Amino acid sequence: MTSQYERELRHVLAGIPTGVEAVIKSCSVEQKERMRLVLRRPFLVVRAAGAGIEGSGDLLALRGDLSFPIEVKTTKSKKIYLSGRTLHQYEALVYEGERCGLMPLYAHRLKGTRGDSWRIFRVETSTLEGRLRVLARRIPPLPRTRKDRAFIDWDQGLPLNEFIHIVSHHNENSTSLEYIQKRSVIEGEVGVDSPVRASILDELQRRRTITR
Repeated sequence: MTSQYERELRHVLAGIPTGVEAVIKSCSVEQKERMRLVLRRPFLVVRAAGAGIEGSGDLLALRGDLSFPIEVKTTKSKKIYLSGRTLHQYEALVYEGERCGLMPLYAHRLKGTRGDSWRIFRVETSTLEGRLRVLARRIPPLPRTRKDRAFIDWDQGLPLNEFIHIVSHHNENSTSLEYIQKRSVIEGEVGVDSPVRASILDELQRRRTITR
């Protein structure tokens, strides 16, 4: 049964028209439009299950600018608590994410749900860099229990159609992403009363005067 839903997600991320249309039948018009964006920005999706490589997830989604190992979960319950084998899977994803600078994802499919029944979560790691690090801010991490153990809560995830919207515009918004990165660095290094900030303001004022 799980492989059936893995195939469903694989066909969507790979931008296979029949697969996308099958998933969005009960979605809203806006959700359909977002989901169809993947048709022009598809991933190469490889099934990793059974490969014997821990931390690779069930699927590997690859594209020129992005790649994600994805662990797929399908349940009738909105919450999944990790223990035993599922906890080991999570720990392996964290390890490989840290080691390789990747952002592993969980994709949770809730059975019996109309509309977009998929939710996306990221596994928190500390080695993300560049645009991937900026992108991570848009994807919610797995929530934590009171004992600080990661678990899955469908209600707290990012709908698949929104995830596709974000990653489909990833390259188109590269200038904005670079600006956010640079701004973060500047704000961290230049305080409100900093001489550097003052000199920048003086220069801007000088240019306005010349223009006038």
